[in-house]
Amino acid sequence: MKWCLVAHVVALVTLHAPLVRAQEWSRFRGPNGAGVGRSDHIPTSWSEKDYNWKIALAGIGHSSPVIWKNRLFATSGDASTGACIVEAIDTISGDRVWQRRFDIAVHPKHQLNSFASPTPVLASGRLFLCWGNPEELVVLALGLDGRQLWRRRLGTFRSGHGFGVSPIAYNDVVVLPVEHQGDSALFALSQADGTTRWKIDRDSQLHYATPCLYRHNGQDSLIFSNWKTGISALDPANGALLWAGDVFDKSHIESSIASPVVTDRLVIAVCGWLGHGNEVIAVRPIPRSTEVEQVWRITRGAPLCCTPLVHNGWIFLWTDNGIATCADVKTGEIQWRHRVGGTFFASPICAAGRLYNTSVEGKVVVVAADSKFKLLASNNVGEGSHSTAAVADGVLYLRTFSHLISLGGQRSRP
Repeated sequence: MKWCLVAHVVALVTLHAPLVRAQEWSRFRGPNGAGVGRSDHIPTSWSEKDYNWKIALAGIGHSSPVIWKNRLFATSGDASTGACIVEAIDTISGDRVWQRRFDIAVHPKHQLNSFASPTPVLASGRLFLCWGNPEELVVLALGLDGRQLWRRRLGTFRSGHGFGVSPIAYNDVVVLPVEHQGDSALFALSQADGTTRWKIDRDSQLHYATPCLYRHNGQDSLIFSNWKTGISALDPANGALLWAGDVFDKSHIESSIASPVVTDRLVIAVCGWLGHGNEVIAVRPIPRSTEVEQVWRITRGAPLCCTPLVHNGWIFLWTDNGIATCADVKTGEIQWRHRVGGTFFASPICAAGRLYNTSVEGKVVVVAADSKFKLLASNNVGEGSHSTAAVADGVLYLRTFSHLISLGGQRSRP
């Protein structure tokens, strides 16, 4: 049975803030999960001699790296023991600054999942990470020096596919959706001590979509997506429902794996099931209402695992079986659709007007982020990957199953 790795759909800075300040990529797919970084110094084609550095990580994982100033943080899993390993890496030299290991019991998961699939989030000088299994669901806060600040158990996580959703940060809380074959809920925890600010019970099933922030008319809302509820917006202060749209196809079961994205006027989310029945839907909240207007729907070429990307008025879709699509983000009108080849569980990111995405086969495919299709390159990185790339300070960071690569930028080499 085909399944996709949950980590890559997965993981807050507002979309309207500057997209990337120097060396900051603090959550899954960067600021607000948009996947867009600023860089004129990342190459289109390369070989291993062009790397700033390449290092072996302490284990296997599918999470994405996060970066703050001159520190990169990555998580890995020990395939034999289930332990979660956290490493801090110097972004200039590639040297390991510190490493922490947290013992976790081996537990059932899908063969395409890992014991380190959720991407951590950085906020308030802390690194927040999480894991879940039938024994415990844990959110952990570390200082940037590796000290444990607090650890919170939120119950257990029940799924044969394993855990994978990423946390996000908003103001002084950490937000984590927990949707599984158990008591599902959305949590907001204090960044300072892990206490519950609010908890909203969720009529749900297994979902992996990482939320994002939507700011419209001066009001912030947290955007969540799942098959039963559809696309919903909650008040970050207390979890109150602001609006919701029950828009996904109910004729067959689906799951939200790819994460929602936003523009200044639209909220876009993905739902589907096992490579068929996938749908990408854009909605617009109706003023002074708890309902939404469905603006467009794309079903052909819709992804299941790969989160869409919006850039310069276009939305780019990337399917698990390597079909890329460009559409007008306002109307959903298709501009092009082409097969780029490969299998993808990572999501595309954009830098310098180019899309970068890493395949299971270990190829980084580069496509022009434009209304006309142009395949620019396919670069071999020597090992497969399910991990979405990161961009900070003009440098591209690629995480394969067991290695981390730094490429591009304007920095002195050690």
